[in-house]
Amino acid sequence: MLIGLAAATPAGASAMLVYLAIYVAMSLGGFVAVLMLKDADGNPVENLADIAGRSRHPKVLAPCLAMIMFSLAGIPPLFGFWGKFVVFQAAVAADMVPLAAFGIAASVIGAFYYLKVVKVMYFDEPTELAVGKSDWAHQAILAACALAISPAAYLATKWLGGLADTAAAALFHFA
Repeated sequence: MLIGLAAATPAGASAMLVYLAIYVAMSLGGFVAVLMLKDADGNPVENLADIAGRSRHPKVLAPCLAMIMFSLAGIPPLFGFWGKFVVFQAAVAADMVPLAAFGIAASVIGAFYYLKVVKVMYFDEPTELAVGKSDWAHQAILAACALAISPAAYLATKWLGGLADTAAAALFHFA
């Protein structure tokens, strides 16, 4: 986000706001998914290793959490990619190519941590620790967040971009 702000242009501020909106959906979904990870007694699991093999359960928690992790990593076609793309595009347009390159490198490094969660859920031996149930409110929020970062969310890019452009123009109105 700071890369868009560092561009110090209306396009950079708009890109930052777009990324912020997308990041809120990704973060909310991620935290709700973590809250849903409970053991059979309803206690929250505390270690990454405790969710090993979670993908073998029939519920949609693992696919939604995987989608959120891929989006946070900026993997296309998920909406997290779009947020990073517009920020880097604004930096390049402001002749801050080294900063954009640094941001891309940092995104690649950060992707390792997000993808590790997916690896543990899908490829590690199951521990059967994270098997508890969640209430419908958590499931509804997780589903809404997953939809908000899915490829279907690209239908909202014009609307979201318009809102961000209007807000960014207000920031630069007095300059």
